[in-house]
Parts: sequence; structure tokens; C-alpha cells
Amino acid sequence: MSRIVVLDYGSGNLRSAERALRRVGADVTVTSDFDAACEADGLVVPGVGAFAHCMEGLHAVRGPQIIGRRLAGGRPVLGICVGMQVMFDRGVEFGVEADGCGQWPGTVERLKADVLPHMGWNTVRAPAGSTLFSGLDADTRFYFVHSFAARRWELEESHAIRPPLVTWANHGEDFVAAVENGPLAATQFHPEKSGDAGAQVLANWLRDVVG
Repeated sequence: MSRIVVLDYGSGNLRSAERALRRVGADVTVTSDFDAACEADGLVVPGVGAFAHCMEGLHAVRGPQIIGRRLAGGRPVLGICVGMQVMFDRGVEFGVEADGCGQWPGTVERLKADVLPHMGWNTVRAPAGSTLFSGLDADTRFYFVHSFAARRWELEESHAIRPPLVTWANHGEDFVAAVENGPLAATQFHPEKSGDAGAQVLANWLRDVVG
């Protein structure tokens, strides 16, 4: 049974994430403890609310260092919603700019859509070879709640390393809905609120990424 830590930094659906992971067979601890977060088989970084506020909470528990240390050692990290957004270089919300964890280049910005927030069920366009979406049909829907997103994917391709797999969705315009980048994976939607489809995504992550 995989030992998973859901990082408690004052933001996110901690108990919902805990229950969803237990449902698919994980041994889950919700904690802000640095050593426990570094040493777990898998780390989940949830997030709800403003980008800048989430980064303040992460810094308070040394979250960027935890994430960086884990990824340097090839240890899996899964970001959810704003927990995905903070993996990018920076976020801009209502004129407030904040630095992210800098794992991917790019800026999280307000979506150009007639109706915001983007709240409810939506399909995604997963690339061939996706691990997270293995076994799921193209018309499978996932639950989103957000007004901001990465509207472009800016990481340049390299022949030296395997390029990340980027999944897209559309609400007014295309935006990044999920990324699979070696030990670092993330979803803009909430798998813990996405019923059986979300459970499949988490089960896939546990089986094929955490191992």
C-alpha cells in the first residue's frame, strides 16, 4: 500500500482528497510535517483560492523546498487545481503578481471566457500515451472550479529528455487541464470531486507513477 501525504498548508480540500485517495487504496496522512512530506511514496499538493495566498501558505511550511527535493530525487508529486497552478513560474490575479514554484515556465492568468468561474463538468483532450487518463473514454467529464489557468504551454521541447504530456480543456479558450512530466503530475480539475472518473485518475497515478 502506497504511503501518500496530502500537504496541509492551509489551502485545499484536504479531507476530500484524503477520502478519494483512501478509496483507491492509498495509506494517507494529512500533514505539514517536512520530513513526512519528503519521505512519503507520493505527495499530493491541493489548492483552492488565490494563487498568491496559496504560495504564502506553501512558503510557511517550506512547500517549495519539499516539492523541489522530491522531484530532484524522482519522487512523485501530484498538484490539484491551484496546487497545479503554483507549479508554474508565476500567477497574475487582479493585478497581483506572485512567483510560483517554477517547475514549469509560464504564467497562470484569468481565462478569456464570457462566464467565470468555469464551474462544473467538462471534457478534456488527453494525448496518446497518457498515464493519468488510461482506461477513460474521450467523452469522460471532470469537475472544474476556477477562473484562472495556464492558457499556453511554454516549455520548449528537448531531444535530451522525454517531453511532458499536456492535456487540454476548453472554456472560452483552450487551457492546460493536466500535465504529466515524469514524477510531477498535475490536474486543473478536481479528481476528488469527479466521482468514478476522478477515482480512476488517482488510481492510475498510484499504480503507474507512485508504483
